[in-house]
Amino acid sequence: MSVKTEPGKRRIRNALIVAGAIVTLGAIWLLGGCSARAVSDQSSGHEEMTVNKTGGVAPMTGPNGPSTQVAPGEAIFAGGCFWCMESIFQPLPGVVDVTSGYTGGSVVDPSYEQVSTGTTGHFESILVRYAPSKISYADLLAVFWRHIDPTDPQGQFHDRGSQYRTAIFYLNDEQRALAVSSKEALAQSGIFAKPIATLILPAQKFYPAEEYHQDYYIKNAARFNSYRAASGREAFSRRAWAGHEDFSFFAAPWLHFKPPSAEELKRILTPLQYSVTQENGTEPAFNNEYWNNHQDGIYVDIVSGEPLFSSKDKFDSGTGWPSFTRPIAPGAVVAREDTSLYPVRTEVRSRYADSHLGHVFQDGPPPTGRRYCMNSAALRFIPVDKLEKEGYGRYLPLFRDR
Repeated sequence: MSVKTEPGKRRIRNALIVAGAIVTLGAIWLLGGCSARAVSDQSSGHEEMTVNKTGGVAPMTGPNGPSTQVAPGEAIFAGGCFWCMESIFQPLPGVVDVTSGYTGGSVVDPSYEQVSTGTTGHFESILVRYAPSKISYADLLAVFWRHIDPTDPQGQFHDRGSQYRTAIFYLNDEQRALAVSSKEALAQSGIFAKPIATLILPAQKFYPAEEYHQDYYIKNAARFNSYRAASGREAFSRRAWAGHEDFSFFAAPWLHFKPPSAEELKRILTPLQYSVTQENGTEPAFNNEYWNNHQDGIYVDIVSGEPLFSSKDKFDSGTGWPSFTRPIAPGAVVAREDTSLYPVRTEVRSRYADSHLGHVFQDGPPPTGRRYCMNSAALRFIPVDKLEKEGYGRYLPLFRDR
């Protein structure tokens, strides 16, 4: 069990910090864990913080809780010390607010003292509220995995006990699918030699922790920084992920796409698709599959499946070809000079399949002023309700505000 609730050791911890002693891993055991409650310390000027659970985030519910509906843009993670997790997620662009709290247990509205016994079933956890248009749930998952020890089933670093286990609490089927996918990708990556122990569980009621735990890394910066440096979390993350900085938790097959031979492509593609993608052909205007398509979804390369454009950026250019103001993401397409006709044009090709897609012109609407004039024959459309099934679930947040 963690020793962080023992009053004598908390006083030792405060005295050592005030004295400016260098905290070592051995001292961490003596001083207690990340959530040791602040106590009166006249020598340091610290006063006992009042427990206030009425001003925090209202408890929320998930699949196993009452029928209260969960709003989009929320995520719940358990990664050991909630002080640490809050300090990791709060500064991320697109994160609106992070609340430390408890979830997953059987006791209603538990106190820290109850949870710290390890007998309530609760996890120290965080509720992350975020703007899906700025940061996706998939992005949050990647941050989560890179800042925990996912192989430890008994706690995190020097914090031991069931309350420090790691878990992802999903709020809907989309989150569950992404969580499972990311865990499987990590397990198959070989980055960790031991099995991945992090749990993926349906969300239960989330109870905000006492007020003195909220924003602890800001309100008690010196104490928190001493704990964080000595806990081993940062050193572990740097060591574990060295050489894996570009690892993707959501494997995209097009990243490793190998172009088929011309003979194979002729068997796979229709004559028009082959002419457009492989011979730089152009399909007839107003007589193609997507020029007048108004469904929500994404457009991918017909050959490789790599994502190219979103319906959110599609507009009616009046030309008879599907037109977009920008690609689905920076770098999704490649622009090349095309001197085959006069005046010189800018050709657009897919990055991995190198398919000819069309051309881009500088006569489009705001916000980019560009018109990506594409050939339907080079594209495959995937509607929103099939994104997850076809492996493009990470793009679902693009359509949440519609």
